[in-house]
Amino acid sequence: MTMKIAGLADIVRRHAHERPDATAMVYQGRVTSYGLLDRLASRVANGLIAEGIRPQVRVAHLDKSSDSFFELLFGVAKAGAVMVSVNWRLAAPEILHIVNDAEAEVLFVGEEYFPVIESIRDRFTRVRKIVSLGGRHADWEAFTVWRDRHSDRDPLLPVKPADTAVQFYTSGTTGLPKGAELTNANFAWMLPLWTRSWLLGPGVPNLVCLPMFHIGGAGWGIAGLFSGAENHVVREFVPAQILETIHRERVQVMLLVPAMILFLLQAPEIRETDLSSLRLIVYGAAPIPAELLKQAMGVFPCGFQQVYGLTETTGAITLLPPADHDPSDPKKLLSCGYAQEGVELRIVGEDGKDMPANQVGEIAVRSPQVMGGYWRLPEATARAVQGDWFFTGDAGYLDDKGYLYIYDRVKDMIVSGGENIYPAEVESALFGHPSVADVAVIGVPDERWGEAVKAVVVRKPGTETSPAELINWARERIAGYKLPKSVDFIDALPRNPTGKILKRELRKTYWGDRQRQIN
Repeated sequence: MTMKIAGLADIVRRHAHERPDATAMVYQGRVTSYGLLDRLASRVANGLIAEGIRPQVRVAHLDKSSDSFFELLFGVAKAGAVMVSVNWRLAAPEILHIVNDAEAEVLFVGEEYFPVIESIRDRFTRVRKIVSLGGRHADWEAFTVWRDRHSDRDPLLPVKPADTAVQFYTSGTTGLPKGAELTNANFAWMLPLWTRSWLLGPGVPNLVCLPMFHIGGAGWGIAGLFSGAENHVVREFVPAQILETIHRERVQVMLLVPAMILFLLQAPEIRETDLSSLRLIVYGAAPIPAELLKQAMGVFPCGFQQVYGLTETTGAITLLPPADHDPSDPKKLLSCGYAQEGVELRIVGEDGKDMPANQVGEIAVRSPQVMGGYWRLPEATARAVQGDWFFTGDAGYLDDKGYLYIYDRVKDMIVSGGENIYPAEVESALFGHPSVADVAVIGVPDERWGEAVKAVVVRKPGTETSPAELINWARERIAGYKLPKSVDFIDALPRNPTGKILKRELRKTYWGDRQRQIN
């Protein structure tokens, strides 16, 4: 099934017209047809318009995954506004920064997050309306009550290809997240292309289990709905529940990060689970040990497809198809595949010139999938997007057959369990401790998470502190998943003549001869 769209709202409009009774989503036993999803999205849109939301105004969402997320997503699209889904794992100051930076005027918040929003709501700069999701609040209108007060007549507002549809926040090396603006044109190009590669189509049981604040979660759900699939949305990843869903719903396709694959393999329930319905597991977003991949290929009776991409590229831009998952070719298993249609890759050296095959440099991408820019950050946008080329900050090489290998990260980003963690954020949180003279944060190998956050600290003379004390200090300042898992103390950090910390030298102690891979 091939469908052309001008914007995200066209997805539900087309399916509602052509197959209104087909199942769009299943969530905690609640079934939503494409026709109903279209009508609910129109109610949301009309509600937002009644609240004074105008085209390209930001609307924020803070909650775990649910069917209501997609009602909101398509409702926001029908209103011509921009969806901003906030990472629910963040600490209160980080949530405050994103909501204010986005200039969000309406906030939808789940019951679990009432306390954190109550603690910061008096510091919101633009939020005029807060709506509660899945629970009652004395001051905030319930979502279903608010939604159902409005007409289900589609407002049919015009959209422009360059208009922003979704704004995802990515961590920055300064410690402040940046809002990556993904446009209607980005999705219009990506969706028809990738849904074919992912075996998605009308009625295909598809598992949606990654969080919605990430392009992997929201993007996968959007792709499933675009294709007309039957999308089984789970609130959060619990291995036993995932396996039960695969068995009960005869799931055929799913997107996982490597840590999820590991947890499923470790779950006792997997031995009794019927996995025969699976056709394809797509994976990416984090390093995966070759042995883990081989183990997974031996347990799951389906094809595997690796993808590489970034939020700024609207997700996947390369793929390693099932045919290339050959255990007898371990080198190719370390590749993240070749460029997808419409994607051009360059490997750029420090002198700005293209590197020959098998030589490491920074990966640059040219594609219709590249974002419109960073919200209100023209200088950061200009650094990242030069001409038509987006510079990823990842270092890697192309072999002589065009397969991409990620070698390291130019920006020293740590990927732990599929979450992107920038050392500067963690370092900033630790630097204020009275005993810390110097600190560097690096990723070290971890069998569960791919990489774990380690702080290497130089103590001030005459002071004492412990790893637990430093971790607790940071806990008050940054989200829990960013916290160091361990702390080592040394006398001095290695630096180059200009004073830059030599993190590659620090990592050698922990990585040894192993290559530090990102997929």
